[in-house]
Amino acid sequence: MKPILKRIGAALSGLGAILFLLPQVALAEDTLSAGDTAWMLTATVLVLFMTIPGLSLFYAGMVRSKNVLSVLMQCFAITCLMSIIWVVCGYSLAFGEGNAFWGGFGNMFLSGLSVDSLSGSIPETVFMTFQMTFAIITPALMVGAFAERVKFSSMLAVMAIWVVIVYAPICHWVWGGGLLGDDGVIDFAGGTVVHINAGIAGLMFCLVLGKRKGYPGTPMKPHNLGLTMIGAAMLWVGWFGFNAGSELAADNAAGMAMAVTQICTAMAALTWMFAEWITTGKPSALGIASGAVAGLVAITPACGNLGPMGAILLGLAAGLISFLAATKLKQMMGYDDSLDVFGVHAVAGIVGAVLAGVFASPTFGGLGLNHETMGAQVFAQIKAVAYTIVYCGVATLVILKVVDAVMGLRVTEEEEVEGLDISSHNERGYDL
Repeated sequence: MKPILKRIGAALSGLGAILFLLPQVALAEDTLSAGDTAWMLTATVLVLFMTIPGLSLFYAGMVRSKNVLSVLMQCFAITCLMSIIWVVCGYSLAFGEGNAFWGGFGNMFLSGLSVDSLSGSIPETVFMTFQMTFAIITPALMVGAFAERVKFSSMLAVMAIWVVIVYAPICHWVWGGGLLGDDGVIDFAGGTVVHINAGIAGLMFCLVLGKRKGYPGTPMKPHNLGLTMIGAAMLWVGWFGFNAGSELAADNAAGMAMAVTQICTAMAALTWMFAEWITTGKPSALGIASGAVAGLVAITPACGNLGPMGAILLGLAAGLISFLAATKLKQMMGYDDSLDVFGVHAVAGIVGAVLAGVFASPTFGGLGLNHETMGAQVFAQIKAVAYTIVYCGVATLVILKVVDAVMGLRVTEEEEVEGLDISSHNERGYDL
């Protein structure tokens, strides 16, 4: 009898301990983590660093010297404008409760966010600002598509409308509890939300604007590849905040995201370099820098699910396919995507988004799929890509046509010949 009573007593003691600990476990989920917060503060700064100065210098070196300030100014102004719009309504539209398509206006002007608000284990203020940096860099990526020929005022108008109508809803679809997140889509850090979105919008922009005067007959070589290489290096460093930061915690998943980001980027850069070397007989600084960016883009949606082997394979695919898109496809189609936003960001983003459904499989050392089979996961990835392309393409085209009708999108021929530094800003990047 005594052994039975002892067992019953032990069971009751264990049950009591579990009941005692449950509230603490639930509370722990909403407890501030100093370590997570410190990492996310750092990650937020790194992602902002990607736009100013990283992306700004990357683009500035690739344009002609008469347009260097215009590109820097566009990136800087977009950073300021997106920051305010994100506070006014962007954060609410992306991360409000809303429905499957958008978050609604319930949190406009950051209503409900206080110094004590938490998002998981970090302050909601940090989460909001981290997501703000994504809303900054996405439209800034488009600058490379329309460089050297857009009106500054019209560019600002398009960007202001675009982040509300296009970026915020797609962000909600994937990360805010919307229709794509519920569909088990793998997009850890923004393949659809950031890169395909920006790449497709950039393509619409350059198609509506038309080609630069003299393109493609007149040589339009980068004026300072030193700036471009410095910018590419800054992008690479900042991207660890972009990818590893998207875990929103300082943990083992963030560590793997960082590792595969480095591996995929290096592989894509080498692939582009060797592809160019074989094709033209010379490896170029612009080529290896472009390959690195293609690798960074491709690993972005997949970095939370891939292992090292998958990262190598993805880097190989992204480097080669983006090289072909930026050289052969662009030449064949005849569009003037000034700095290859579509060829690098849209194409590498699509490659990364689709192949995430393959290389996330344990067969390739991945961390697992969100669907039971690889085929089902790839289908979900393709559907997410298609939704993004169609919605972004159509909505961006409408926005561009409306702004063009009201304000005009393109500078005059005389202003373009003179250069946007002088014609738009009355300044020069260099003393002549």
